[in-house]
Amino acid sequence: MATHSRQHALTQARLLFNQQGAVPGGMVAEPILRSWRRCADLGFDMRGVRRAELMTQGELREAQQRNEALRRMSEPAMSLLRRQAGGSGSLVILSDAQGLVLDSGGDIDFAQRASRVALMPGAPWDEAAAGTNAIGTALVEGRPIAVHGAEHYFEPNRILTCAAIPIADGEGRTLGVLDLSSQAREVRPEVLALVRAAVDMIEHQLFEQAYEQYAVLRLHVDHSGLGMPGEGLLAFEGDRLIGANRCALQALGMAPTALGVYRYTDVFDGDIERCPDAAGRVQARSGAVYHARLRWPRARARQAPVLPALPAADAARSGAPNFDAATLGALARAVHLSDAGVSILLQGETGVGKEVFARQLHARGKRTSGPFVAVNCAALPESLIESELFGYEDGAFTGARRQGSKGLLRQAHGGVLFLDEIGDMPLMLQSRLLRVLQTREVSPLGAARPVPVDFTLVCATHRPLAHEGADAPVRPDLYFRIAEYTVTLEPLRARADRLELLRSLWAAHGAGPVLPPDIEAILDAYPWPGNYRQMVAVLRTLHVLAGPAGRVDADMLPADIRGAQAGAPPSERGDPANANLQAMTDSAIRDALAAHGGNVSRAARALGLHRSTLYRRAAALASPPRTRRGTG
Repeated sequence: MATHSRQHALTQARLLFNQQGAVPGGMVAEPILRSWRRCADLGFDMRGVRRAELMTQGELREAQQRNEALRRMSEPAMSLLRRQAGGSGSLVILSDAQGLVLDSGGDIDFAQRASRVALMPGAPWDEAAAGTNAIGTALVEGRPIAVHGAEHYFEPNRILTCAAIPIADGEGRTLGVLDLSSQAREVRPEVLALVRAAVDMIEHQLFEQAYEQYAVLRLHVDHSGLGMPGEGLLAFEGDRLIGANRCALQALGMAPTALGVYRYTDVFDGDIERCPDAAGRVQARSGAVYHARLRWPRARARQAPVLPALPAADAARSGAPNFDAATLGALARAVHLSDAGVSILLQGETGVGKEVFARQLHARGKRTSGPFVAVNCAALPESLIESELFGYEDGAFTGARRQGSKGLLRQAHGGVLFLDEIGDMPLMLQSRLLRVLQTREVSPLGAARPVPVDFTLVCATHRPLAHEGADAPVRPDLYFRIAEYTVTLEPLRARADRLELLRSLWAAHGAGPVLPPDIEAILDAYPWPGNYRQMVAVLRTLHVLAGPAGRVDADMLPADIRGAQAGAPPSERGDPANANLQAMTDSAIRDALAAHGGNVSRAARALGLHRSTLYRRAAALASPPRTRRGTG
């Protein structure tokens, strides 16, 4: 009865779609409806038939040879799936990444019926050829798909019920599709699970073969699952993550963009040379613990040398990033885009780590062997910024060096150019920068001809840039050229793991006293207007004042932090969610200026702010309330 009702509902949905191009919500599953719309956009008629585009036997053999590795690795899984499906009235089908059927096997009688709608080797089953169907729609949607009877777009294909899942390699690329097709009937719940298990087998074999020369880490929540198709697999070149199967990506909450960008320490605690631990486990940065087994490549010596650990204090000084999962994900996407020539704009408050992010983008990208040239547009004197950026020839102006100057833009050739505080670049120079970005040529002052340059551009700003008018910090045409992809770095006070970060940074300074709970509570509650930079500076100061065997006391805290805590009502102490962040920031700036006798440079260093930023904040505090403007 339920089957008949479903068939009637699909018949009604097809009529409505033919007449109106739409159906009421809930009548058809969303992936199917999206496919119907794509087919309609191609001009297909539901009552028509697919185009007959069978390959010749010679063309099919060529296609099979191109996909020989996929076919060889899939054959055992396809045989097992045929047995599990019962063999009667069903076919197991393998297609390539374009939806071309490479192989099929199963019930002969059903194969003959299926051949009437060209479900056979040599036939294309992408949506552009066959309309809505499990193989083609799974390729477009990039996910498991079941298509039952009248859900197929073309009327003749309603004799089929199909379940298909894409097959991916260790870099997330789709290699093909495995499909189980049968006579039209209700999709049994276990069908997709059977196909999933078979795809796991295929992907497992493909991964093992592809990464034979690399270190492979196996993960599973159950020790008995190690070595089995459902385990997570990760491949490393050194400590760089270069491959991961679907199970590993899902377990660790990673996107395929992490591949080639993440390091072992971005994913797990400790280092790869010491994994797994004595109990045979690894701990992910998320806190999840997995049973693990690490296989080194055969070419590596039987006894792998154990590398000395980087001293904790050196690690703290090296500027190693302390990114959370969201920022790591944004970094991975930015690296792939930057490698493709897309300009990146970093937005965020002062001290959130925009330059650290940019340096990591350089270190993990294709241009890591090239230079990283950082330019603080707010720190360069306006009279020198043109010559510093674009360079000049000998004798270009009075006082010019005899040999001339290459200029920062040419120094970045082959690497990454980082323009910090791009909003403070004089408007008259922005047109010249825009021309450089469009032509990829620099015209040094006094030069007769332009010089070609090739660099990846990363810009940063602490304030909004995207608006027009006389007060716009950046020309609109330049903005859209430098902000092809924007990353917004959250302030430290917004990080949910702030306390864990605090403890990690403290431990990174090496031997020393433990931070007392009351000091931790004060530091955790503080809004950190200077963000990460300010926290690092404060902890370094406390570590020095306490000494290796001393104790951290409240009177060692900077005056602005003590003042913020003392000024907060008891109900708000230790509760940053209720704090008036702007008022606390203003108070911190006033206290720092007072503590340093009005010396802006010293107060800026104490707060972890750039001098120019503090000048602007101090000026805003001195202005009447109606004209005060925050700097973000």
